[in-house]
Amino acid sequence: MSGDVWFTVLPDGESGVAAARLLRPRATETIAHASGRPWLLGSWPDGHVTVGTAGARRVAVIGRCPVTAEELSARAGRLRDIEDSDGVERAARGLTGSFHLLATADGTVRARGSASGVRRLFHARVAGVSVAADRADRLAAVTGASPDERLLAAHLLSSPLPYPLDDLCVWQGVRALRSQDCLLLDADGRARTRRWWTPPEPELGWREGVPAVRAALTAAVAACVAGRGTVSADLTGGLDSTSLCFLAAREQDRARPAGAKLVTLRWQSLDPENDDATWAARAAAQLPDSEHITPDHDQTPLWYSDLTALTGAAVPTDEPGPWVRDGARMAALCRLMTGRGSRLHLMGGGGDELFSTFPPHLHDYVRSHPLAAYSRIRTQRASQHWPLGPLLRQLADRRTFAQWLTAWAEGLGVAEPSSAALVRGAPSTAWGVDLRMPPWATPDAVRAVRGLLLEAAENAETAEPLAPRRGQHTALACVRTGGRGLRQLDQVTSARGLGQAAPYLDDAVIEAALAIRVAERGSPGRYKPVLAEAVRGTVPDDVLRRHTKGEYSTDFHTALRHNRGALVELFDDSRLARAGLVDDAAVRASLLGVHPTPEGLRSLSSSLGTEIWLRAARTTRPDTTPTSTTEGAQ
Repeated sequence: MSGDVWFTVLPDGESGVAAARLLRPRATETIAHASGRPWLLGSWPDGHVTVGTAGARRVAVIGRCPVTAEELSARAGRLRDIEDSDGVERAARGLTGSFHLLATADGTVRARGSASGVRRLFHARVAGVSVAADRADRLAAVTGASPDERLLAAHLLSSPLPYPLDDLCVWQGVRALRSQDCLLLDADGRARTRRWWTPPEPELGWREGVPAVRAALTAAVAACVAGRGTVSADLTGGLDSTSLCFLAAREQDRARPAGAKLVTLRWQSLDPENDDATWAARAAAQLPDSEHITPDHDQTPLWYSDLTALTGAAVPTDEPGPWVRDGARMAALCRLMTGRGSRLHLMGGGGDELFSTFPPHLHDYVRSHPLAAYSRIRTQRASQHWPLGPLLRQLADRRTFAQWLTAWAEGLGVAEPSSAALVRGAPSTAWGVDLRMPPWATPDAVRAVRGLLLEAAENAETAEPLAPRRGQHTALACVRTGGRGLRQLDQVTSARGLGQAAPYLDDAVIEAALAIRVAERGSPGRYKPVLAEAVRGTVPDDVLRRHTKGEYSTDFHTALRHNRGALVELFDDSRLARAGLVDDAAVRASLLGVHPTPEGLRSLSSSLGTEIWLRAARTTRPDTTPTSTTEGAQ
């Protein structure tokens, strides 16, 4: 199905009927409560929503999940108290895939998304009652909301937004539900939240944890293949995407649906030293029943190409995002894959987040296992040339998460030294990356984002990390960023008839991977050992031997050189400048400057995505002028 895919959730009371009247003109599908009142309104393809019924109880799964209505009805029959979050989750235990989970009974509605944020929920007051939706712009359209200027400024910092700003909504008056929370709507249209998900404690050794990872990942890929004919997947040559291709091919062999096949895609790098091609070819040779597509260089859109096509059309995402860098390539992906019969495309997002160790884990490791940590640090220092003094200062840091947030806010406008990208420094072991506002951000934009961060540091909920220790917190924060990024990609490609799936970001895979001790998810000399062991026997051993990762700075520089004129033109009287958030002259100066590494324009894709999104919002809804606000974080 091409076009918008969305749904709204209504309370089971007379108060919800008026809200339904406002939403119905935009909807093509309706599902009712047992009372006959509208429960779900929206637009979705066949098979996207599955409903189970047991008396007056209804349970709905929306998204990618191979469950039948009969199976879901049996689960609905086991529900006793819809407000018992543990009971609802027990009834859903064992469901695989990526989906929203909803239930309605006795005048109460419960709804939640996924732990990664791939499936999100928002809520707002519509006709005097709380209504939930999976897309914020649907609620904004019916309430007449405008973009929040402070959140637009935050998207200049990073897009998707980093934790703890990632649970804020860019639309005024529309609230984002935290990924770990579910929403409860009573018959009068009042909304409450309750926690439904808590990340696992990382207590298992990697060998103990591998079987659960293997089972969860196999089930996640099977959920993508089940009931489909042709599916497509990235085959970059990296371990993450390659593993998914072999798992998908195996599942198709087992199911043997008529006419089913796997179609893989690899975009060629412009860097002859990039060894992705070698490893992708090795994998493809051992997938003989699949069709492998590798477009020539002249058929591969460069980054930042065809921006005019985006500025003159409705952008399919409900918030700004850096995907616009790849807009032309994504359009080509959809043409190539749908032309071969695929309606779902698998990508390896989430693999790095779950199966790598990030530097902050060293801060925990030196305290829990000092001798082992010393050995690891010595090995990594020797190979990566980390300077000792700065590293020791990082490891000695004792700031709480809230204190780190405050320090980040205060240093937000301090420019990075121009030589920083060329000098090998010690990795940060802080709670997160001390991102800086781009040099073209105005003082007003910097103040707006600083205010958001300081408010978060003072808020009892957002001043807490996602996990008590830095390593697990960082992994969770990266998973959330990856989930929100995939959500945007899926909105873009689904509008062209091709859904996106990242099985690593399914909840069951996340839980299995995060239950393994952080330090054991990676080690010097072994590349992603947990993932490698989980797919061993399915992925050939000679493919698992790769220990490198492709580097794409050549592609960046070539794309910038070819598309510099269009980028400069885009920031001539930009919407962001009109809103007082960027200095167009400073943007153009950066674009025309010399950048030895892509790091010098790190924020370009985020700023570009925000500018194009804002133009599209103004084009499709002329009343969406950014609104300045002094209210606290939503």
